[in-house]
Amino acid sequence: MKKIILIGSSGAGKSTLALRLGEKLGIEVFHLDKLLWKPNWEMTDREYQIEVQNNLIMKPSWIIDGNYGATLGMRIKAADTILFLDRNRYVCIYQILKRVKKFNGLTRPDMQPNCPEKFDLSFLKWVWNFPNKQKIEILEEIQNLPKTKKVIVLKTKKQIQLFLDEL
Repeated sequence: MKKIILIGSSGAGKSTLALRLGEKLGIEVFHLDKLLWKPNWEMTDREYQIEVQNNLIMKPSWIIDGNYGATLGMRIKAADTILFLDRNRYVCIYQILKRVKKFNGLTRPDMQPNCPEKFDLSFLKWVWNFPNKQKIEILEEIQNLPKTKKVIVLKTKKQIQLFLDEL
């Protein structure tokens, strides 16, 4: 495992797992949220997103955390390991509410500066609906990958911990 992507719903624990993996494997971690948002929650344009990710995937090793469906294919193609955190929507919502409480008005460490955490009902709805749309798209994207790609689906906190323990 030298080129790893972490995908899954917001609140699934991608950033936390990415950091733990990075420490354990000695591989640099890149959070797409930190790289692709501008201050004040302004999203960068698609060309910039592609450029940033092309530069990342050229490196000899990396851990990239984030979904960004429009560019997921390029990361999957470059990765040797795909970790899909398929967590229950209730867990994801709970984690997000916990994160809002902890960082409300502050910028999280895995986020672009000047993007303060806030309660956002439309974002919670997106997370709630993740299993009905984004999850299906992710599963379609990863179901027929060549055997050279290692696909790992983790559904629970216990599975995530066992995965880390076995490394």
